[in-house]
This record gives sequence, structure tokens and C-alpha cells, in this order.
Amino acid sequence: MKNITAEDLLQRMDSGEQFHVVDVRENDEVAQGIIPGAIHIPLGELQNRHSELNRETSYIMVCRSGGRSAMASNILDDLGYDVTNMTGGMLAWEGEVEL
Repeated sequence: MKNITAEDLLQRMDSGEQFHVVDVRENDEVAQGIIPGAIHIPLGELQNRHSELNRETSYIMVCRSGGRSAMASNILDDLGYDVTNMTGGMLAWEGEVEL
């Protein structure tokens, strides 16, 4: 599994690189702030909703601390998606958030 730090993700976002962030936290967690432009698919819904994602696109998976996003990365990787896990999750995120 590929990993990225929150700091490296911020740099990649600033560089204009093309990818999407997928937040797999629960609704109440996301209500406290989500990375701008992120797609919200709770981990428990990922198996049923992965078809909303494009296998030609790169995704960075995010959760609160990095555990659920690692599970999500493994699920999507097994299904043929290009995924990277953000280690440390939103606890490590120092960039902007949308409420």
C-alpha cells in the first residue's frame, strides 16, 4: 500500500497535481470539517459505492487517524483503483477545511 503524509498531500495539492481525496469518516466526523473538494464515502458504504469512483483517477484516502483510510485503501486497491493512504489522518491535517 502506498502512503503519504498530510504535509506531502498539501504540497501535491499546491502543485496542481490531478487526484481526488476520499474521506471515509462518518457523517458526524465530516461535519466538523473536511478537506476542500474531498469526496465523502463512509468506510461502511465503500463496498456498495466504489462504482462512484473512476479507476482511471488517483485517490488519496483520508480518515481521522489513518486506520480506516488504510482499510479503504486495501479494499479499493484489491478492486483495481490507484489509491494512497494519508497517514495520520485529519489529526495530522494542517490545511484548510470546509464545514
